[in-house]
Amino acid sequence: MPENQNIEYKESWRDEYLKWICGFANAQGGKIYIGIDDKGSVTGIIEYKKLMDDIPNKSVNHLGLVVDVNLHKKNGKQYIEIDVPVSTVPISYHGIYYYRSGSTKQELKGAALHNWLLKKSGKSWEDIPVPGTTTEDLDLDTIQNFLKKAISKDRIPANAAGESIEAVLQRLNLLSKGGELTNAAILLFGKRPYTISPTTSFKIGRFGKELSDLRFQDIIETNLLTMADKVMEKLNDRYLIRPISYKGLERMEPLEYPESALREAILNALIHKDYSSTWIFLRVYDDRLEIWNPGELPEELTVEKLKGSHSSYPRNPNIAGVFFKAGYIESWGRGTNRIIEDSIRAGLPEPIIEEDMKGLRITFLKDIYTEEYLRKLDLNERQVKAVLYLKEHGSITNSKYQKITEVSKPTVTRDLQELEAKGLVINKGTKGPSSKYELK
Repeated sequence: MPENQNIEYKESWRDEYLKWICGFANAQGGKIYIGIDDKGSVTGIIEYKKLMDDIPNKSVNHLGLVVDVNLHKKNGKQYIEIDVPVSTVPISYHGIYYYRSGSTKQELKGAALHNWLLKKSGKSWEDIPVPGTTTEDLDLDTIQNFLKKAISKDRIPANAAGESIEAVLQRLNLLSKGGELTNAAILLFGKRPYTISPTTSFKIGRFGKELSDLRFQDIIETNLLTMADKVMEKLNDRYLIRPISYKGLERMEPLEYPESALREAILNALIHKDYSSTWIFLRVYDDRLEIWNPGELPEELTVEKLKGSHSSYPRNPNIAGVFFKAGYIESWGRGTNRIIEDSIRAGLPEPIIEEDMKGLRITFLKDIYTEEYLRKLDLNERQVKAVLYLKEHGSITNSKYQKITEVSKPTVTRDLQELEAKGLVINKGTKGPSSKYELK
């Protein structure tokens, strides 16, 4: 069995491996095997009797953690299994907190350490009370609009409209045990949410082809429940175009990217953002649009799982709960699926979803014929070169393909047939060296 979230192999013991024990205890627990190499083959250890005493003693003395140490034998070779339980309290090694993630050991620092300590105590950043705040710091119009939407969706009872603000906040789990407004309450309904953290605002920038080519920018500073609308308004007014087309006699003016997919991506960013970190960035380029929000995926999810059927694991459950009650989102983990489906339905490539810089980026592609996207279709170098030529020149012949790729006619014919089968090009009806192809 290869190394994974819960298994680590070491050929011999070193005291620094107490860091690994610390990491396992702070995560999901696991087993460390001493006397087994990275391939899972037993290499054996000689001083196993001494280690059977040393390891549990050092674990208690340095970590305050009791671990089970078991001796095993295979093919005449002894190896040790260290069974590390999940700790209910934070464990540090020489004042440093380690965490097991995947098959790696990570040192927790800064915001990551702060959020993890909160989580270990059963809290999150959104639950922290904001001293000195009162309901006077909340926007009553936003609260009333929320109540109307939530009642119309039948997600809170109709009598909530007559309740006091404190009762509504209590219903939404936005008050601390001492009755103080929480970070989530200020973010969702506050008049000036940026006062608790300047990075709660939403940054939008218009770029050329590269990140260095910033043309203009805006910062959206409002509470979360009105922010998605404000961002979409700004995109409509200043950043995106509406190409005109006709369906019969009907004039069609959709945005260059599907509005439903964009809105879903913006809502996802707002709900799943790590609000103890940096801003959300929306970057509009000539050929793409990127939305990046800080906050790594939870351990239960991967990018591939996001594209399939998956449950929802919101970083900020109270914020997510309010958005759900207002009818902005569903609670079934379908957000990324809808983003993909709506983009493809609009005739665009599947958006690129990736983890980057301890956050999640969704990239909407305007042009299906980008080099990056073409490579994802398993095209060979010749085919990528040919499609990019088509994009620039409008058409390509069999003989021109041979010339620019320097290969034989049978190879070109085979390449073009594959491109045609993938739905990228169409044959204009001619045959032979002068056969002409265009982008579909």
